[in-house]
Amino acid sequence: MTFAFAAPDARTLPLHVLEPGTVESWTAQQSDRVRAWVGASSFRAGLGTSLMVPGADGAPERALIGYGTAQQRARGRFALAGAVPQLAPGTYRIADGLPPEDAAREALGWLLCDYGFTRYSGAAPEVPALVAPEGIDAARVEILAVSETLTRDLINTPASDMGPTALEQAARDLAGVFGARVAVTAGDALLEQNFPMIHAVGRASADAPRLIDMRWGETGPKLTLVGKGVCFDTGGLNIKPGSSMGLMKKDMGGAANVLGLARMIMALGLQLQLRVLIPAVENSIAGNSFRPQDILTSRKGLTVEINNTDAEGRLVLADALALADEEKPDLLISMATLTGAARVAVGPDLAPFYVDDDAIASGLEQAGRRTADPLWRLPFWDPYEAMIEPGIADLDNAPSGGFAGSITAALFLRRFVTDTPSYVHFDIYGWQPAPAPGRSKGGFLQGPRAILDALPGLLAL
Repeated sequence: MTFAFAAPDARTLPLHVLEPGTVESWTAQQSDRVRAWVGASSFRAGLGTSLMVPGADGAPERALIGYGTAQQRARGRFALAGAVPQLAPGTYRIADGLPPEDAAREALGWLLCDYGFTRYSGAAPEVPALVAPEGIDAARVEILAVSETLTRDLINTPASDMGPTALEQAARDLAGVFGARVAVTAGDALLEQNFPMIHAVGRASADAPRLIDMRWGETGPKLTLVGKGVCFDTGGLNIKPGSSMGLMKKDMGGAANVLGLARMIMALGLQLQLRVLIPAVENSIAGNSFRPQDILTSRKGLTVEINNTDAEGRLVLADALALADEEKPDLLISMATLTGAARVAVGPDLAPFYVDDDAIASGLEQAGRRTADPLWRLPFWDPYEAMIEPGIADLDNAPSGGFAGSITAALFLRRFVTDTPSYVHFDIYGWQPAPAPGRSKGGFLQGPRAILDALPGLLAL
């Protein structure tokens, strides 16, 4: 898996991207031999279709890829990637037909076809190589692809090999590549340094809970990313049924996504001061597990009544957000696989986000459309604040009733951000349920490409 564009050479095959309405006009300009071949093949340029065109010697001379209609493309992402596996081995260059505004996105989808999770078994897919389309920032697209594979690999790795210690090492490895600094507070030191809720959630695990704090960059606006690093979630004493526990290795998807985003930022050399905070825990069951009806005091000083130990992600995020807020960054973003309610609301394909600033929301949504990283704004709905106030503590970590579960979780987190001017929370899924063009089944990046694309407008870079 190289996730890199090929250098053109004499053997590079031209690739023609055609929509259904352009097949006839394109073939009319070709030789009799090519017209006859295309006609006999009944190629109609449907989405995800391809056709190899042989030369006079029978060897491949060029290829056609169907781009479908605009309506068909709107129903998915990475339209070219659907046809890539059908192409003959070789190196290709886009000769014509691909709109310039689509080129970078489609090239990224092509590179991502090369991904396969092979740590334990199997081999990566064998994907034809692509010469970078003219006019795109090839280096940037390659950085996006490699950074996404980091996120996918982290999520796909099972908890046996991706506990808090391993997640810390992944952060240290990334920091080492780009000269970032990492500090870690672990075990009982969390109590000494006033991170009581991170400690409470993770103390029952043999792999000690910890707060990972990575910094990079010395100048520019301050951006802080907070990612939920629950490496496995049993549900705690409110134990999940087996059917709900099966995918809980992905409960550190927020951490995996912020690390992928951090890699993009550092590899591109953006002029900003980056901080990444990851509360890394395993929500295990033991004699010292935190319990329903416990009342925890957070780093912020707010008390929290525990009405469900399976609503643990917001607890560890709260302490990390409180720490981030003390520094008052220009922009604070949290990412978490936080609620099933978000999946019920928007499904696995959309990443819902919360922000009070309409300009930030608009910038993120537009960036999501440009980068094939779709987002959907949900509201910080103030009238629901009463739902997270239990009466005997400041906050309830799991309001009863089941209504507005993603919104109440977001409101809970917002209580811990009081001094930072701009706060955005993403309630992501982090998992691709079934294979799709450019997207293998498994761990999935949601939000970082859109955030990266929007950053120049959000932080005046």
